[in-house]
Amino acid sequence: MPPEDARPLLLFDSGIGGLSVLRAVRAALPNAPIVYVADNGGFPYGTKSEAEIAARVPALLGRLAERYRPRLICIACNTASTIALAGVRAALDLPVVGTVPAIKPAAEVSKTRAIGVLGTDATVRQPYVDDLSARFAGDCLVLRHGSARLVELAEAALRGLPTPDADYRTALDGLLEQDGGDRVDVIALACTHFPLVADRLAAVAPRPITFVDGAGGIARRIAFLTGDQSWPAAPAPGLAVFTAPLDVPDGLRRSLAGFGLETIEAL
Repeated sequence: MPPEDARPLLLFDSGIGGLSVLRAVRAALPNAPIVYVADNGGFPYGTKSEAEIAARVPALLGRLAERYRPRLICIACNTASTIALAGVRAALDLPVVGTVPAIKPAAEVSKTRAIGVLGTDATVRQPYVDDLSARFAGDCLVLRHGSARLVELAEAALRGLPTPDADYRTALDGLLEQDGGDRVDVIALACTHFPLVADRLAAVAPRPITFVDGAGGIARRIAFLTGDQSWPAAPAPGLAVFTAPLDVPDGLRRSLAGFGLETIEAL
């Protein structure tokens, strides 16, 4: 048996959306030490240019890797992954797992052969989404919609703030009111923030719709890549890191603790 290895997994997102991935990782690897990084200093990513994200993310993850010495980094953010994943992998000498829109699983379960991709503006316009659609959903109508507001709603909900049904309905309408939107029976949540409010989206949907995301697949990939490594004998309190000073409200502190992130610090 290899000696106990205390090196953490580092999960990175523009905000708190990556907690949806952390939830799946915790289920797969309950004793894994976790450092969760929210880049509130650069938030939101979805409205930034590709050049800004491609420059910021590899440099920032380089700093984080030096500071926290992780065994693996997960970019738990669709926007950062679709734009900067190759740059991060080129810059860092450790495994890096990205997040991609769950178009393949959406196509696998669609009965109507019409699926939606709900993400940020930056994600849904990427050629990578064209490629995934062609490879895995070639026989499907694939509609896309970018919603910066839905990211804000997820962030607010995790802070314990009220969020109105009408705003969730507007985000869905941007997808379902497109030509062919009445056929959509599955929606890929192509932003890690969105699974955190999937129940709210389902509650305002005009008909039963299946929502899918990639968190489970990401967790399985991390477990595979670390399969020959050892872990501490018991879970340790996780660390939440913010890249800019933040007065953490009580609601957010409670939410982070619910995901096992009991210590909070600024980079």
